[in-house]
Amino acid sequence: MDETRWLDAEEQQTWRAFLWTSRLLTEALERRLQQEAGLPHAYYMILAMLSEAPDRTLTMSDLARVVRSSASRLSHAVARLEEAGWVRRAKHPGDRRTTLAVLTDAGFAVLAEAAPGHVEAVREHLFDPLTREQVRQLRGCLESVLSSLDPDGEARDVLPAGPPS
Repeated sequence: MDETRWLDAEEQQTWRAFLWTSRLLTEALERRLQQEAGLPHAYYMILAMLSEAPDRTLTMSDLARVVRSSASRLSHAVARLEEAGWVRRAKHPGDRRTTLAVLTDAGFAVLAEAAPGHVEAVREHLFDPLTREQVRQLRGCLESVLSSLDPDGEARDVLPAGPPS
């Protein structure tokens, strides 16, 4: 039987700081989107990913992948967004078995209205407390962890191009 590699004191402190930071950051972003736009963060992400796609359109399976959602959870969310008139579903013209999610003009307007407050919250809670060098270091650390968690590089498809590491 393998020996358990327990966390040392520094690793335990880092782990707990990460857990609390990620939880509190997620809660702060969710709270801000709900207060200012009446929009859950998961719905915001769906709208944002569609807004960045060519023709504001993705297959449901691609959308599920980029928002890291199960097909059933995404289907439920898209149904709610359809009811609001922010997304519509359509059959793929080349493959009738494939369903497309399309961001409507109304959905884009909702996203455009919500985005400034969301970006300000991200800046306030994540970037403002850090120096530019700390931002670079954080990105480097996160990219290292991400490459371990995502050896096939699926996340590269959803990460915006940015400055070199």
